[in-house]
Amino acid sequence: MVSLALAQEHIPDNKHIYNHDIMNCTAEGVVGNHLYSGRALGLTEPWDAIQLHEGLKPLWEDITAHYQRIGLTHTIDVLWYLDLKTLGSRIGYQPSVFFYGPNENCYWGDVQWLKTVDYINSKNNFMNLAKLLGVDVPTTLCFEKVGEIKKEDLTSAVYPCYLKAAVSVSGVGIYRCENEKELLKNIKKFDPDMPVQIQEEVIAESFLNLQYKVVGEEVLRLAASEQILDGFVHQGNRVPASHQPWDSVDLMAEWLANRGMKGIFAFDVAVVKTDNGWRFPAIECNPRYNGASYPTIIANKLNIPEWTALTFSTKYRKLSDISLTDIEYDKKTKEGAIIVNWGIMSEGKLVILLAGSPEYQAALELELKERLSYS
Repeated sequence: MVSLALAQEHIPDNKHIYNHDIMNCTAEGVVGNHLYSGRALGLTEPWDAIQLHEGLKPLWEDITAHYQRIGLTHTIDVLWYLDLKTLGSRIGYQPSVFFYGPNENCYWGDVQWLKTVDYINSKNNFMNLAKLLGVDVPTTLCFEKVGEIKKEDLTSAVYPCYLKAAVSVSGVGIYRCENEKELLKNIKKFDPDMPVQIQEEVIAESFLNLQYKVVGEEVLRLAASEQILDGFVHQGNRVPASHQPWDSVDLMAEWLANRGMKGIFAFDVAVVKTDNGWRFPAIECNPRYNGASYPTIIANKLNIPEWTALTFSTKYRKLSDISLTDIEYDKKTKEGAIIVNWGIMSEGKLVILLAGSPEYQAALELELKERLSYS
């Protein structure tokens, strides 16, 4: 029987080998995408193992010193290569991967997990499942091949709308269309065999990320966070969220877990104010870790109740060049800065968790921008 109890603290489980390389499933142009494996370090425990890109070696001493100072546990069992065949070579270790796709399955062999990820990773399948389970979603037209769309198929489209590739990452393959003329123009940008959907624009107060984690035979509510977006691109998350409408997607989470989903997965849910109260239409499922997962687990491990995780630009290329004196996270006050995605520093970016009250977070954000500034 699947439990949907809220996980308030860090969830212990078996020994894992972490390989959170994103190169098999990322969009082109993501800054430092070959170095994203580093952000999984804060998820690990001393009994785990982790595979990291060798380009992260120069930052290792400084990031581990930072984590030691703030009391964040992690493994020191590091394999400085990302070869996926290692996933199945360590006896007694379960795999933890960013996305469980065909490449990962070659070396682990959980076919049911693979099938479930492949199914729900399609936005069109997501809409079909939502209809089956009675989950509230925006008005959406689904097409198996964009080249077969006829003008008469668009009579029920609601404008403005979004034309979306059924499978996309990082907001790639999404076009906003004000009217039918723009929609017909953007349709031509896709390969004729591409599956797509046409979805009404949701006028939302905000968008939520509702994360679940499968532990053994249970699927647990992990965290609800507010999304911070730049257009369609994820820039950060904030906890606590203004709403926590778990009931809107619990049925889907249970359905996925019962069909072999493993690890962490999440739903994007809109917050819509109507004359009859709040509505929470589900937009899509991310059957994998996502940008919110890394700060969420770190916050859970350190019992941090209020936080924001943001992407910062920086002129520095070494962690040792950044002064976190007097703003580094303090486990006594539960306030301060925690570096989450540290590998991308060599590309001039950092993801940092800001812990504390909203007022403290706002002041800390300004201080970090000043210390990391190009000026």
